[in-house]
Amino acid sequence: MARVIDINCDMGESFGRWTLGNDAALMPSITSANIACGWHAGDPAVMRQTVELAVAHGVGIGAHVGFPDLLGFGRRRIDVTPQEVYDYTLYQAGALQAFAQAAGSRLQHVKPHGAFYVMCSQNEELCEALCRAIKALGNGIALVMMGDIAPRVAASVGIPMAREGYIDLNYNRQGQLVLERRKQAWDPEEVARRAVELVLHGRIPTIEGETLQAEVETICIHGDAPNAPEIAQRVRQRLEEAGVIVRPLGTGMTARA
Repeated sequence: MARVIDINCDMGESFGRWTLGNDAALMPSITSANIACGWHAGDPAVMRQTVELAVAHGVGIGAHVGFPDLLGFGRRRIDVTPQEVYDYTLYQAGALQAFAQAAGSRLQHVKPHGAFYVMCSQNEELCEALCRAIKALGNGIALVMMGDIAPRVAASVGIPMAREGYIDLNYNRQGQLVLERRKQAWDPEEVARRAVELVLHGRIPTIEGETLQAEVETICIHGDAPNAPEIAQRVRQRLEEAGVIVRPLGTGMTARA
């Protein structure tokens, strides 16, 4: 069987008169959009416009939920309880779900953002609260996340999960991402090479020169890189040339818990 992969991208991160990224140029090359829900980035108008853009291109719609931290772009840790994680997730994803339904589509997945992502991926209680909120949104909505805790918790709660890999960020030997304070331009050919290596062979290079093994159902491209549209286009091109089927999580791709 041919390998199948989803390409997801963090989008809808503009706010008011401030613009971040080029969502219109990115959308034709991706298959799933993680749309900011107004707390770490985005606003109601940007949410609506990004959802409509995704629908026009047949791109799966995901809620990119984060901490209420516009100034810090959701990258600062906030001390929260599991109940607050549940409430934060339901509040943000529910709003995006409404925009998706209004556009004649549906919410496909939920992916946390920034510090919210890291904390939920490392703490079982917080992850369980996140998964319960996703389950409350309705059947078939998947969690998108990396790490060892999330697959087990998602399975126990009874929601689908898609394991995620990153191709435009570095990893260390512990399997943790080396975050960039401000997203830098990456060589599109290098990112595409990493994508093919990860999707076909399950290998991820580390900054120490070692190799990690990983099996993923979706790969992420960051929309705020200066040359993000060129990166996304090259990644999709090289994957399809390698015989990989690129399509959204919700069109026959099994998200294994």
